[in-house]
Amino acid sequence: MIVITAPTGNIGRHLLSRLLESAPAAGEELRVVVRDPARLPDAARGRVEVVTGSHAEAEVLDRAFEGAGAVFWLVPPDASLAPQDAYSGFTRPAVKALAAHGVGHVVGVSALGRGTPLADRAGLVAASLAMDDLIADTGVAYRALANPSFFENLLEESDSIRDKGVFTDTVDADRKAPLVAVADIAAAAGLLLNRSWSGTDSVPVLGPQDLSPNDLARIMTEQLGRPVRYERQPLDELYTTLVGYGLNEAFVQGIVDMKRAKDEGLDAGIVRTPDTTFPTSFEQWCAQTLKPAVLS
Repeated sequence: MIVITAPTGNIGRHLLSRLLESAPAAGEELRVVVRDPARLPDAARGRVEVVTGSHAEAEVLDRAFEGAGAVFWLVPPDASLAPQDAYSGFTRPAVKALAAHGVGHVVGVSALGRGTPLADRAGLVAASLAMDDLIADTGVAYRALANPSFFENLLEESDSIRDKGVFTDTVDADRKAPLVAVADIAAAAGLLLNRSWSGTDSVPVLGPQDLSPNDLARIMTEQLGRPVRYERQPLDELYTTLVGYGLNEAFVQGIVDMKRAKDEGLDAGIVRTPDTTFPTSFEQWCAQTLKPAVLS
């Protein structure tokens, strides 16, 4: 039995689709934890066991983890909370349920940066790494999918790209760093099926090449057939904007600290191997995902 949390989110829906195809042949049943079962894809109906509710709740997790061999754990960050509460606080009921039901393997969504000098001052990334430690301390076999920034973050800027030909971030325009498509993160979670691994480790999940904002602008210009340029946003401006939206000030500071750490090289220096490099290029993602969003 594999339990999938957040099965209708950006990563979870890709993972669920993959497991619906591959889990039966491996003799695995699937169970999902979801607030609104109506949001599950039609392909999942009648083929997965559904536990309705939030995976922040102990009672829901008690039902979900009973008889489970593996769990896919994804925390949807709550911007109304401080970072440690949003990650470790959210995960504490799961830690108790993992131990109570003797779950053997967990694959979690986390971030790059562990072991770097920047890790303990990287805001949301530091909170995510602390969550990993909390899970690992239960004694389960744990693999943290260590992700860089997502291509999909650019979808939030579709209107700006369409109307002004501009996208923004806070890093230096020539700062190269790994990026990844969320579909490839779901592919990395194939660890759920082959559970011959043990102990605790991080698994970097990287796209095929490091790219700078200027590289992204060039590729978007080519793929969209219209000029796109990058504008760097000051960190203090980002802070003021997000607080103005009503987000928790500590959470916003966590975002700012994460952005600062990324600009200082938090995600850099990861050596690509066949096991950590996934195939979706930014060119492919632009053509398949960004272009329809911008030109619709």
